[in-house]
Amino acid sequence: MLKGSQRKYLRGLAHDLKPQVQVGKEGVSATVLDAIDRALEAHELIKVQIMAERDERKAMVVEIEGGAKCECAGTIGKMAVFFRQQADPEKRTITLPS
Repeated sequence: MLKGSQRKYLRGLAHDLKPQVQVGKEGVSATVLDAIDRALEAHELIKVQIMAERDERKAMVVEIEGGAKCECAGTIGKMAVFFRQQADPEKRTITLPS
C-alpha cells in the first residue's frame, strides 16, 4: 500500500512519461491486462490512457489494480499512473521514499 508521499513522488516521476497502454471504450480485457503487466514488468511505473466516460474510469482503474496486481499512484483526466515494484531487487529502478 502506497503512502501519500510515495504517490506524490511517483506522480512526479511519471510527469514526462508517454502512455504505454491505451484502454478503449470496450473496457479492460485480458489483452489489455497482459499489455499492462508486461509494461509494468519492464518499467515499474507506467501511464495508461483510459478512453471511457468519467464514471467508468474509476471502475476501470480498480479493475486494472486487481488484474495487474499494481497500485494507482494517481489519475488526471483520462490518464492513470500505475506502479508495481520489481520483484527482483537488482532490477529495481525506482526507490520509494519512506
